[in-house]
Amino acid sequence: MKVAGFTFVRNALKYDYPVVQAIRSILPICDYFMVAVGKSEDATLEMIQRIGDPKIHIIQTEWDDSMREGGRVLALETDKAFQAIPKEYDWCFYIQGDECVHENALYNLRASMERWLDDPQTEGLLFDYRHFYGSYDFVGRSRRWYRREIRIVRNNKKIFSYRDAQGFRKGNGAKLKVRRVHEYIHHYGWVRHPGVQQQKQLHFKKLYLTDEAALNHVGTYEAFPYDGSEPLERFEGTHPAVMLPRIEAQNWHFQSDPSHARWPLKDRISNWIEKWTGWRPGEYRNYILLK
Repeated sequence: MKVAGFTFVRNALKYDYPVVQAIRSILPICDYFMVAVGKSEDATLEMIQRIGDPKIHIIQTEWDDSMREGGRVLALETDKAFQAIPKEYDWCFYIQGDECVHENALYNLRASMERWLDDPQTEGLLFDYRHFYGSYDFVGRSRRWYRREIRIVRNNKKIFSYRDAQGFRKGNGAKLKVRRVHEYIHHYGWVRHPGVQQQKQLHFKKLYLTDEAALNHVGTYEAFPYDGSEPLERFEGTHPAVMLPRIEAQNWHFQSDPSHARWPLKDRISNWIEKWTGWRPGEYRNYILLK
């Protein structure tokens, strides 16, 4: 069995993406790694090159910033990396530039790929998510955070990145049939210094909206106003080892009191139903889960 990792990135230094940590977090179980590096305003290309692992291969790309509807450009860049993976690799492990996998999960992930390798019904593997918010100490609890998504797919070039690169589909838009691996993606997209986070949010919204609409949505704050009443819970586990130097260097303070969380009514109702039935009503599922 041969496994290829892949990702895309642009302006990682400018917007403080932990993309090197993301790559390193899954590199040990990859035999090959493709990185699509978009033309940047900083030294992102040199940073990826400095990783210095012979498994890493780079293609340089140009983002089409006119593809704003639904953040389509993000999916197109994902597809460029995926399509560049040679056909001899069986599984393709996708990691975004603000995601990491814990080293303790790698053995199980490799074993899961081995287990389902010869089962053609299994088209991908589904991960659980932890969405960190404000600092590395808190994870989101509200329904605005997606709970699961596909991050490993077969090397089938009929598979493509869906919408804004959150997940994958195939052919005429059919959902992939997947197995859940019961391992986590640690998502750090909402953990940055407030000044950098504000810049990142404005840039990110411009991938979806006109410049004027993006500015109206994000506002003109100098620092991102992290919401202390966001429904959160304190994270009691451990972070991936590749993230520890970054976590130790955190240079801002975020304070939250989960007891003062502002829960929308629909979330409170959904929480109650899930507690008593195990079913989360209205959950977006971009996949077909196999038993």
